[in-house]
Amino acid sequence: MTDNAFAQADPDWLELISLARDWFAGPLGQQLLRAEQRLLEDELTRYFGGYLVHYGPSAEAPPSAAQVQRNVRLGAPFAGVEIVCEEQAWPLSEHAADVVVLQHGLDFSLSPHGLLREAAHAVRPGGHLLIVGINPWSAWGLRHAFAHDALRKARCISASRVGDWLNLLGFALEKRRFGCYRPPLASPAWQARLEGWERVAGRWQSAGGGVYLLVARKLVVGLRPLRQVRREPMGKLLPLPLAKVNRRDSKP
Repeated sequence: MTDNAFAQADPDWLELISLARDWFAGPLGQQLLRAEQRLLEDELTRYFGGYLVHYGPSAEAPPSAAQVQRNVRLGAPFAGVEIVCEEQAWPLSEHAADVVVLQHGLDFSLSPHGLLREAAHAVRPGGHLLIVGINPWSAWGLRHAFAHDALRKARCISASRVGDWLNLLGFALEKRRFGCYRPPLASPAWQARLEGWERVAGRWQSAGGGVYLLVARKLVVGLRPLRQVRREPMGKLLPLPLAKVNRRDSKP
């Protein structure tokens, strides 16, 4: 697809992705991305296969899985995106990817349900879907409520709610991790002072991290046995009247 194919794309969606892209390039966005980088790099070493698909608004190069043959970025028509598509119209066949990563895709989306269905559709049975989101029950979630920048537009859907959606889509939640325990302070000096707290809180894995990482596996659909059809009693059978045949008349 080319940029011309997006002449009729939803302008609100394109504006939302553009604003989010600029915010992640700023100091607070970079702080989140650095924390997520460590979580994703650690997790992606477990996977192998043919394709990993990444969707998210950030302009930063996403972490890749070394044991996956092809890592592909898709999304809005911006630099670094290899497959241009709208959030609810992924040009992928069913079960095309071994791993799909939604990195703040649900946070900056016009239809989180629709985007999640597209991602779930692309994962093969037994494959994995990784979701990174802003934790609403954290200092970052609190800042979102009072922000005047692009963070204000983030949805900040809770990890438990996303987990419920995944269950309905046929996924089993395998892991829930948290990161970025330092508060959203743009001052580099304060960030350096709180670096020790980030390490300690990361080892505890309390639910107060600024971001969460959900790891879900798509269940393999097996053959279900056919249900036995219950036969209802038909009642007493009545003899049918038979026509009498006169054998004499039947002789030639």
